[in-house]
Order: sequence, then C-alpha cells, then structure tokens
Amino acid sequence: MTGSLLSILLLGFVLGIKHAIEPDHVIAVSTIVSESKNIKRSLFAGVYWGIGHTATLFIVGMFLLVAKNTINDTVAMNLEFLVGIMLVTLGFNSLLTLITHRHHHTHTPSEQNRKTRSNVKSFFIGLVHGLAGSAAMVLLTMSTVSTAWQGAIYILIFGTGTVLGMLSFSTVIGLPFVLTSGKQMNRYLNNITGIISILFGLYYMYNLGVNEGLFSIWFS
Repeated sequence: MTGSLLSILLLGFVLGIKHAIEPDHVIAVSTIVSESKNIKRSLFAGVYWGIGHTATLFIVGMFLLVAKNTINDTVAMNLEFLVGIMLVTLGFNSLLTLITHRHHHTHTPSEQNRKTRSNVKSFFIGLVHGLAGSAAMVLLTMSTVSTAWQGAIYILIFGTGTVLGMLSFSTVIGLPFVLTSGKQMNRYLNNITGIISILFGLYYMYNLGVNEGLFSIWFS
C-alpha cells in the first residue's frame, strides 16, 4: 500500500469523524440518546447508528462504483428529503413517548426491551442517513481512488471514522440525560430535543423543497 493511498485513507477516516457530527446526524441520534438512563446506552446508540450508516454506504457505494455510475441530483434530493421526514417523525415520537410514559407508568417496557428497541432505531436511522449520503460518498470516492477495492477500503475507513465520531458525540450528548434521569429537568431536556428535531426536520425539507427546487421538480 503506497504512502499516497495511506494518506487518502487517513483523510477518509478524518472526514468520517467530521461527517458523523453534521447537524442532522446529531439531532437524530439525540432523540434516542434522550431516552438513555446510562452512558452505555448512549454509547451504543452512536455505535449502531454508525454501523447502519456504513452498511448502506458500502452496499450502495460499491454497487455504483462497480457499475461506474452515480445517483442523479433529483434522486439524491429525494433521499435527503427522507431525512427531513425522519427527523420530524423522531421528534414527534420523542414527545409522544414522554407523554405516554407519564400517564402509563405501569406499562413501561423492560430495560432489555428498551435497549433492543433503542439499538434497532439507531441502526435504522443510520441506514437512512447512509442512503441519503450515498450520492456524495460515491462522488467523493470516485474522485479519490482509482480501483474498486481501494474504494471498498476507503468507504470502510470512512465508516470507521463515522462510528468513532458518533460514539464519542452520543456519549457526550447522553451525559445531561443520564445525570438528570428521574428528575423534572430530564423531561424538559426530552421536550427540547423533540422540538429541535421537529423544527430542524421542517427546515431541512423546506430548504430542499423551496431553496433547492425539489418541489418544482415534483410538480413540474
């Protein structure tokens, strides 16, 4: 492996860490971390998000690299629009879950069930984010490496960076929720997280639909 390729892979790792902490990623994972009662659950939320994200990037990315194809702008914007829908859904779900738990304490799921559901949700969110980011990932990979196997390594290294980046960030985000668990402040933090997710999701869709012209394409 040449020095230039090592440098490219190192850059991919750093870009993966940077990619993990983009606003839409952090906000989405925060809605899950807000339910955490211990740091371990917050940590795993980040890990499972990163695994889901990497899985989609790798599968879609390798298919397109081997086919020497890319995702057109319209499809890419539609996939990005899914992220906005997901953010709004996660925000409402966070608020509704809090209300449900407040009125039905005797029917709350077990800790193991909550943990499993949290991990599955994190993985799914990662899948959607990976799908939405696959167009940019393929273009970046194509402009960076020369062969398919180098592309595979690059995407996996990039994915490792996103896993570690989100693992670290989700742990930090989880601290306020863990420290206030069972207290009134925890409810305020959960409400704020849900509202931020809804508002950012609506802004995300508005920007794509109006500013980027997606709505014009839909109704043309």
